[in-house]
Amino acid sequence: MYSAVRTHDYDYPESEMDERESLYFDTISLADSEAAAAAAAHRKSLSQSRNTIYHSAVDLANDETRNSLRLGSGAAAEHAALAWQPGYRQSTALEHLNGGGGGDQTDAVIAAQMLALHNGRNHLPTGIGVGGHTVTGGGALGGAGAGGGDDETYRRFDDGKRSVDFVLAYNGEDQVEDHRHKREIFEANLQREGLQLEHNKVQRVHFIKIHAPFEVLYRYAEILKIKVPLKPIPGQDQIFDEAAPAFKSCFTRMCRSLFSSVQLNTELFPEREPRIHLEFSRNYLELYDTEHPNFFDDSTRYSIINFILQRQHFLEGEETADNLGIEKLVQDGIYTCAYTLHDKTDRDRLLKEWANITKWKNLQPLDQIKDYFGAKVALYFAWLGFYTQMLIPISVFGLLCFLYGFVTWSSDPISRDICEDSGTIMCPQCDRSCDYWRLNETCTSSKFNYLIDNNMTVVFALAMAIWSVTYLEFWKRYSAGLVHRWGLTGFTHHVEHPRPQYLAKISHSRKLAGKTQGTTLDPDVPFWSIKFLPNFTSYSIMVLFICISVIAIAGIIIYRMAQRASHSILGSENSMTFKVMILPMTAGIIDLIVISLLDLVYSNLAIRLTNYEYCRTQTEYDESLTIKNYVFQFVNYYSSLFYIAFLKGKFVGYPAKYNRVLGFRQEECNPGGCLMELCMQLVIIMAGKQAVNAIVEMLIPYLMRTVKEMIYRHGWYKSHKEQRLVPYNQFTEDYNLLPAENNSLYVEYLEMVVQFGFITLFSLAFPLAPLLALLNNVIEVRLDAIKMLRFLRRPVGMRARDIGVWHNIMTVVTRIAVASSAMIIAFSTNLIPKIVYAASTDDRELNGYLNFTLAYFNTKDFQVQPLLGGSQYVNETECRYTEFRNPPTDDHPYKRPMIYWKILTGRLAFIVIYQNIINMLQGVLRWAVPDVSGRLLKRIKRENFLLREHIIEYEKQHAMLQAQTAVQNQLQQTKSQESSVLRQRHGGGNEDATSFV
Repeated sequence: MYSAVRTHDYDYPESEMDERESLYFDTISLADSEAAAAAAAHRKSLSQSRNTIYHSAVDLANDETRNSLRLGSGAAAEHAALAWQPGYRQSTALEHLNGGGGGDQTDAVIAAQMLALHNGRNHLPTGIGVGGHTVTGGGALGGAGAGGGDDETYRRFDDGKRSVDFVLAYNGEDQVEDHRHKREIFEANLQREGLQLEHNKVQRVHFIKIHAPFEVLYRYAEILKIKVPLKPIPGQDQIFDEAAPAFKSCFTRMCRSLFSSVQLNTELFPEREPRIHLEFSRNYLELYDTEHPNFFDDSTRYSIINFILQRQHFLEGEETADNLGIEKLVQDGIYTCAYTLHDKTDRDRLLKEWANITKWKNLQPLDQIKDYFGAKVALYFAWLGFYTQMLIPISVFGLLCFLYGFVTWSSDPISRDICEDSGTIMCPQCDRSCDYWRLNETCTSSKFNYLIDNNMTVVFALAMAIWSVTYLEFWKRYSAGLVHRWGLTGFTHHVEHPRPQYLAKISHSRKLAGKTQGTTLDPDVPFWSIKFLPNFTSYSIMVLFICISVIAIAGIIIYRMAQRASHSILGSENSMTFKVMILPMTAGIIDLIVISLLDLVYSNLAIRLTNYEYCRTQTEYDESLTIKNYVFQFVNYYSSLFYIAFLKGKFVGYPAKYNRVLGFRQEECNPGGCLMELCMQLVIIMAGKQAVNAIVEMLIPYLMRTVKEMIYRHGWYKSHKEQRLVPYNQFTEDYNLLPAENNSLYVEYLEMVVQFGFITLFSLAFPLAPLLALLNNVIEVRLDAIKMLRFLRRPVGMRARDIGVWHNIMTVVTRIAVASSAMIIAFSTNLIPKIVYAASTDDRELNGYLNFTLAYFNTKDFQVQPLLGGSQYVNETECRYTEFRNPPTDDHPYKRPMIYWKILTGRLAFIVIYQNIINMLQGVLRWAVPDVSGRLLKRIKRENFLLREHIIEYEKQHAMLQAQTAVQNQLQQTKSQESSVLRQRHGGGNEDATSFV
């Protein structure tokens, strides 16, 4: 059933080879000449085997009976279901051979070639040979070696035993002598540190595999003060039992039965037993549980190796701060990258059970995430999951408030009076081109405005303020438990070592030359003489971009004014469609585009500005970058919303004397208020930002990866240098992934904290904003997980005890939100005018409230007379406008009446009372909810006491053992001396004399 292969002589010239054969021979070419000669000697046999497999695979692809590759219908269906997912790496034929059961080795080889072709890789997977023979050093695997049927070297050294903990990659075609010399010195220094290196030079990209033995891990774990689990200590079980709540067993069983669908699979993610952790010290090696699977997890090993790589020199005799570290080597192009490796087993388990959209409702395996990515990444996902869960109650409450507006729609006296009014003529909303209009034309907009401006508005704002503080306080309690479980209690950033970039920067400072000469220690850097100028310059440029952002927002406001002045071509100026839909939507879309462009420019600039500063540790660097970016983002994203909430329609003036900006009249709010427009602007910017972020984070990397795979698969590359690396093991696969930066989580945090600002500052204008955030975050958790597992290289694990400066930022935003809510309620809703009107007129039903809010104007007093043309309102002598002013017949026409000052007093009083009440309630909550629960504090104290006693007992036994050993040694020495004396007395110089001891 296989088609015939070529029958002519296989010794044909290379020019007759097709692209597949050329690529095949390129990938199996060897670095040294001897191996190359051996490969040339076997070219015929390899070519024949290659063509046999290729033509057999073609027939196999057309054979419906064997197209399943003997995987079985279930496996084939699962494979087809997963193939659509971005970045999914199809399983190799070796896996099917090992687990398929009935397939022979010939079918396994054919399946290997078929799957390799489908994956865009014209090579055999690791461990598969041709014709039952394993491929060795001269085959396609090159230096990777083979495991004789097992994939032993997929992420290991050639011996199949030592794991690859870190990988350095460089261009094998780099012939620069200086680069080669620096690599040799750097690698020699790594070996002097105790790291084990192995080279892989199969393809044009050469790799250096790094393994850290336990001696190195022990030494640097002690230097970095890493906490590791201890062996069980007598008495710890009692502490753990008492620390658990008394109702744990009953409550846990009830919760598991009610929420069984969201629980983790305990077989895949078993629950961790509590352990006591202690900073590692080689003096107490016997006390540590070295057999514990998480004693030195992957993230800890990678962080230790990264610490070593960051502090090794690459020049001899010139070992200064500016010629050390792998980052400098990568920046100079000596190495192309340095990265850690994904673990196939753990990665597949996380992809299936965590980074999966269908698992959106399941809890996250935080312990396994911490082991895989490190505590810093795990805390981000823990925080995002906790924040998402906390959005559930406020989303439900916001939905109820929104439904309340629908239920009581018909009971609103303002919208009812507007819709039933047919005689009130309103003044034109622009100078020349606008006509008079009837009040009832805003009927629909006033009804929609009632949905968000009703009796529940203040209640929702109060609930939102309480929720924000409750969320922050409970997060601190929750994170304290996580941090203690992971052995990070007491970890501070003061133990961090200086950044190599910081050391290099101060080494070039003339003012610090005397302090840094001949040493790599970081000296004390004075603020005013050294740090002030870079910091001042950095933050001045930030202020400049903030001004640019404000100018851009002002330009959009001018656009809105000009649209009204020109009687917009998008629709009738007086139509509800133009006022409520078209103009706000177009302005919002333009605003979103401008915001995104400024964000893109400033984000790149902020990194350069932060690099200019003297940030000693990575934490200081991240916090400085975060503050600069967030302050800009705050102004950039919230400026237009603050304008609508606080400025629009507040300083318009009146028809006889309008306040103007560049000759344009300021915008007015509709008779129902500006909350509806604030709502639309919030939805456009908030939802649009989330959509843009989703495209940037997921779609673009997926498209880039797909395009590269298509280019490689179809041979569209232009030259050999542009070929994509052929992946055949873990480090070649991970090389093609996107790099994971140290601050890669910054963008994720920023996106969520900006969203937190949207819902706390402006959600009373749209009670469904928390619900939109909830729906977005449910998907965001899984998308971020997919991105980190599929598209990014594995980041270096970093320790952390909290989410850093982001918590402080959210605390500040919460305080600003109280003032923002108070001002929006006071000045942008009808609450205070309604209360003052009801108290002044005893009209509890508010039947005359609409007429109360509209002032009269005599048309002959217009500052600029409108050009009415053939309008039906040519003979109008009187019109109305939304203001509290005296009528033209009053002794003081168009002046402020006393009721206006009463309303203003009521608004200011409301702001003061509201803020004091909310601040008092928030203060009570902060006092009532401590950062660390009392139960956990008690447990920490008892663990520390038990740990001290255990160490004291160990030291006592160790001292006793040393004393006994010393006594025994002394006795043996005394006996030896006595024996020597007796031998001299009885035997003299006779060697054969017998001595009795």
